[in-house]
Amino acid sequence: MSILNQYANHLLEAYTNNPQGRYVSLLLVRRIESEAIFRTEGSGEAQNKEFVHAGLEDRSLIRRVVISKRKQTATERRTGRELLRRHDLLYEGESDEGLCALNTNNPCGKCVDCMVYGYAAGGGGAQKSRVITDDAFSLHPAAQVIDVRTFNAPYEDGTPWDPEEGRMTGLGEDEYVRPEAVFVEIETLKDVTMDELRYVLGNVLRTARYGAISSRIGKVKNHLVGVAFSDCELFSNLELTQAVYDRLRGEDDELDFPIPSEQIVQETRAAANELSQRVVGDVTWLSTDESETLVEEMIDLYSDKERSAAMLKRMEY
Repeated sequence: MSILNQYANHLLEAYTNNPQGRYVSLLLVRRIESEAIFRTEGSGEAQNKEFVHAGLEDRSLIRRVVISKRKQTATERRTGRELLRRHDLLYEGESDEGLCALNTNNPCGKCVDCMVYGYAAGGGGAQKSRVITDDAFSLHPAAQVIDVRTFNAPYEDGTPWDPEEGRMTGLGEDEYVRPEAVFVEIETLKDVTMDELRYVLGNVLRTARYGAISSRIGKVKNHLVGVAFSDCELFSNLELTQAVYDRLRGEDDELDFPIPSEQIVQETRAAANELSQRVVGDVTWLSTDESETLVEEMIDLYSDKERSAAMLKRMEY
């Protein structure tokens, strides 16, 4: 029996268009495992950064790297759509111009991707996303986790020297986030069924690359460190990041870098529990053992092609 069966009253039995106010919050630690680039514009642009307070207690201003909300869910959404395509579970789009596809004004409005992550068709019809996200902020200040790398575009002889122009070409610089930088955050699901929760959680755990140039860099490890069921949203990514920063900083002026994953996970759980006590609503957290059991269940589910396919086919709208 799944650990989720014990919390079935917090989930829907079937999709409904009427809001029910049942929230599932996934507490995540995203750890960068290679160089990564999180920017809005094209090559050569700086990383996305914002000035914010360092912590809830430490009110000094620092600049943090930002992963925009769209850069997170768009990547995870594509992971899920690969799985749907493999099992022929993407349907004819509403404009009758081929199968359901992203960014083509041709959603089907029937697949689990459309119904969970949302869609809007130009000719009418829409589904609001039930995956609620926010910008994620680096735990450390940008100055600690950003470096610059020089790159070139060599010719076939292996050098960037252009003999016709008589000069070097293709040289440039990119800011990148250093390996072992950390982003802590909450990804919230609203009014989902048990299978929809498994689908979104599978997308999070199976997505391994984020940001620009993801075919070469951008390796990220997503750790599920907690799950909460509630009747309202909990707290923002920024508030969570600031609370974790305060706990890790202690009496020091700044954080060490890098910090062991186990320490970050422990303090993230403690910070989330503390913040949830200030939430005006009913909040139920899975225990640490239950969260770890849920991850093991997801590993077993997605390693079994027949079981995962059956789960996807149960979600009919």
